[in-house]
Amino acid sequence: MADQKNLFLAVALSIVILISWNVMVEQPKIEQQKAAHEQQQAAQEAARQAQESGTGQATTPAGDSPVKAGDVAKTGPQLGVGAAPGTSSLAATGITREDALKKAPRLRIDTPRLRGSISLIGARVDDLTLKDYQVDLDEESAEIDLLQPVHSDKPYYVEFGWLGNGIKLPTRTTVWTPNGRTLTPDTPITLSWENGEGLIFEQVYRIDENYLVTVTQRVKNKGTTDVSVSPYGLVSRTSRPDILGFYILHEGPLGVFDQTLKEVDYDDLFDDGVVQSPERQETTGGWLGFTDKYWLVALIPDADKRLKTSFNAGRRGLEPVFQTDYLGDAIHVPAGGSIERTDRVFAGAKEVLLLDKYAEEIGIVGFDKAVDWGWFYFLTKPIFYMLNWFFGQFGNFGLAILALTVVIKLAFFPLANKSYRSMNRMKVLQPKMMELKERYGDDKQRLNQAMMDLYKKEKVNPASGCLPMLVQIPVFFALYKVLFVTIEMRHTPFYGWIDDLSAPDPLTIFTGFGLFPWDVPELLSIFNIGLWPIIMGLTMFLQQRLNPTPADPVQAKIFLFMPLIFTFILAPFPAGLVIYWAWNNILSIGQQWVIMRQMNKAES
Repeated sequence: MADQKNLFLAVALSIVILISWNVMVEQPKIEQQKAAHEQQQAAQEAARQAQESGTGQATTPAGDSPVKAGDVAKTGPQLGVGAAPGTSSLAATGITREDALKKAPRLRIDTPRLRGSISLIGARVDDLTLKDYQVDLDEESAEIDLLQPVHSDKPYYVEFGWLGNGIKLPTRTTVWTPNGRTLTPDTPITLSWENGEGLIFEQVYRIDENYLVTVTQRVKNKGTTDVSVSPYGLVSRTSRPDILGFYILHEGPLGVFDQTLKEVDYDDLFDDGVVQSPERQETTGGWLGFTDKYWLVALIPDADKRLKTSFNAGRRGLEPVFQTDYLGDAIHVPAGGSIERTDRVFAGAKEVLLLDKYAEEIGIVGFDKAVDWGWFYFLTKPIFYMLNWFFGQFGNFGLAILALTVVIKLAFFPLANKSYRSMNRMKVLQPKMMELKERYGDDKQRLNQAMMDLYKKEKVNPASGCLPMLVQIPVFFALYKVLFVTIEMRHTPFYGWIDDLSAPDPLTIFTGFGLFPWDVPELLSIFNIGLWPIIMGLTMFLQQRLNPTPADPVQAKIFLFMPLIFTFILAPFPAGLVIYWAWNNILSIGQQWVIMRQMNKAES
């Protein structure tokens, strides 16, 4: 009996440890990262002021950045070129996004879901805003600016081009000529440039109604000499972004190479101010880029061509520069002939069904892995599909969570039914177990033997009570991942005061449950319990009262405090997860109460 209760206690404590990890370990880590980021920004501002006063170090045009990625044949294009010519590579520019966009002539982008532009200097896609998503729930909140212009403080852009020896090629200072003014789903645009030596370079841009841009590069050789060029593509990102730092979520460089997902942390490339060695790999097909929690910018090369890819880091003054790139094999361009190559780039929200659609239609292997489904992939993604289907039926993800909980309860109904019946039998046997404990006292061996004989005689399995919790653990974490990583859950409301199922309950104790809105100090946040976590704790307490009380008084006290402990632990978790847990408890209480009534009637 004692061993079985210890097993139950170990399972419960394991849940506490796993859930507490974010609160006790990850949250302090995030605070340290924020502090380091603030110090870095302060240093940048000091450097900028020093330059303005004439005491700073001379700047280097970013187009001639002193940072190299190494041998071009290994790593592809030059690294560390986040800014445009004429801007400082040593300090922040201090100009607004709008002013940065005016520094170069531009080709407008306008689609139902995107707004932005392409810099005609260097042919860089460096300006994209997501029309469908805002920074926060405020109706006046700004839309999400995904890519950032090359003249800004923290450029984030996509670039395609050619490399070769002994040839005058387009560079980052090349001014391209468009054959139109606006790129839309109905109007593709061609950018062209002639090198004056018989070579004409073209880039044909096509964009769909979502987030996919197709780029066809052409080289026309009107000269008398054959040439060879190698295609490349890159995504460059200046400065480490503010990331959540949770161990259950990857944010940073990633890609699928030869059907295998590879994730690289920013610290693997740039750690404590030191540039680390590049991460290189070869692949046929696949994709690579940068992922944030909800957003993705990914290069999708020609699936039939062998490529050399790399994840690199360098410097732009005080800021780190991160780059993902690929380099294709040299292509022969005969005199009087031409070649072309088509690649794609995804830049937008990681909508699951959209990623699946692109993966199927274009043949992008592992594209759904851009969403961090985690270890429980086999549970997490099916749970998302079920939630999304229920959302289509009810029009509310909160109701979808409730419906999913019912489905899960029905799936495990036979197991739970057997468990609850066994637990009820244990409760009936409680007086006999207490008699045995009084009879054998401290003789643990004889007490355990007597307990086992009693279980055998009454046909009770004391371990069966653990099964519902054991089953619930992977489902709990899979649902947590869905709520945490899928953009479909972002800013989705439930009824009442829950306006974002992916965020904690906003009505908390220290705000008078919404009566006194104010920013609760960080020191008190651990005690700032929301209304739904309180409801969850009460349901857990009621469910516990239906279970047999452990014979061991120490275990009994621990179990008595478990609802309170879980209330504090789950308070900072997404409201959707707390609602799931509370609703699951309510269903379990109803199921257990019905079983108890049936058994009591049968015995009477």
